[in-house]
Amino acid sequence: MDGEILFLCHRIPFPPDRGDKIRSWHLLEAATKLAPVHVGCFADDDRDMSFSAEMERVAVSQCVLMRDRSRAVAGLSGLIRHQPMLVALYDKAEMRRWVARLLRERPIRAIIAYSVQMAHFLPKDLPADIRFLMDFVDFDSAKYAAYGAGQGGLMGWINRREGRLLHDYERKVARRADISVFVSEAEAAMFRRAGGVDGCRIGALENGVDLEYFRADGDYPAIDPPGAPLLVFTGQMDYRPNIEAVESFAREALPAIRRVHPQACFAIVGRSPTPQVEALAAQPGVIVTGGVPDVRGWLAAADVVVAPLRIARGIQNKVLEAMAMARPVVASPQAAEGIDAHDGAHLLVAADAPGEAQAVLSLLADPARAVALGLAARRRVEERYDWAATLAPLRAMLTGEAEGKDSREASAA
Repeated sequence: MDGEILFLCHRIPFPPDRGDKIRSWHLLEAATKLAPVHVGCFADDDRDMSFSAEMERVAVSQCVLMRDRSRAVAGLSGLIRHQPMLVALYDKAEMRRWVARLLRERPIRAIIAYSVQMAHFLPKDLPADIRFLMDFVDFDSAKYAAYGAGQGGLMGWINRREGRLLHDYERKVARRADISVFVSEAEAAMFRRAGGVDGCRIGALENGVDLEYFRADGDYPAIDPPGAPLLVFTGQMDYRPNIEAVESFAREALPAIRRVHPQACFAIVGRSPTPQVEALAAQPGVIVTGGVPDVRGWLAAADVVVAPLRIARGIQNKVLEAMAMARPVVASPQAAEGIDAHDGAHLLVAADAPGEAQAVLSLLADPARAVALGLAARRRVEERYDWAATLAPLRAMLTGEAEGKDSREASAA
């Protein structure tokens, strides 16, 4: 394509070691194959800031700023300005000035905003020759609304308010964008049904999985298996849906499994476990690893990989990675919803803790079935979730060639 691309991201997309970074990194790599790319993003901490040098390999220029506003301050600012907390959290004049200068001085012909808060840095009236692709990734306001629906008191009010304000903001951004995408068609359809986006182009740009990296016969350090059935959950362990998932499984499903397999272990594998998660290690059979150098060793050792999320948006990378490693997966309906895979053929879906326990026990009782399910899972991701295939529509979306064509996109009626 002609010209250059501006890529805005709420978290530096390197290294691709957590869900949002995995998608943003592959999206950035795909963009660099189309045109020179300028990257504006935020760092959560000094570790993130240290990776800005890595971005020089792919970016023509970059602006990496530390996100130093706390949620409390962002919440207060949002309250005063009638602004979503998620937007206030990333409000930085320096980023806005950098974007304005690029738009003045460089031949920017396309903008990718990754996650809704990054649209905040774009001028209201973009030149007509610049395409604006809004990658919402997930329907974030629905997540906050779900939090608030199950809560009372102040936090319930805060989450319900955030859901309302953020949804209003999402709709305004979708009306400004040339095309808005979500991580799955199910997520895109949910956003359309919520209303207020008539005439907007809303579609899906699916996640993929690195099929060469995540493979059972790959080169990775093995772990010492516990000598008993091993159940594994992977994820960023300071993320609320992950915290709630492992708590539910450890306290409700695991005891039922251990009544049949007394030595069964449940390993919670992921960076930054909160005290709430670390406390689970006191329960019989629970292992909390914290961050590990390579998650593949744990996945390969797992008899079953579990994804018991109760609140989940889009496509779960943790599920795709386990499937790519040919492991049998037991997932909640929420974790499985965005993935083009069938219950009983490529994974097992269980709606609650008793169902999860029963599904795990059925796989432990029939190892041949577990192996067959894992192999079918690997074949499914090979067919559907190679990154090159899932991101193939990007060029058409950024150039406008997608208009009027079938490229995993649908217009809102």
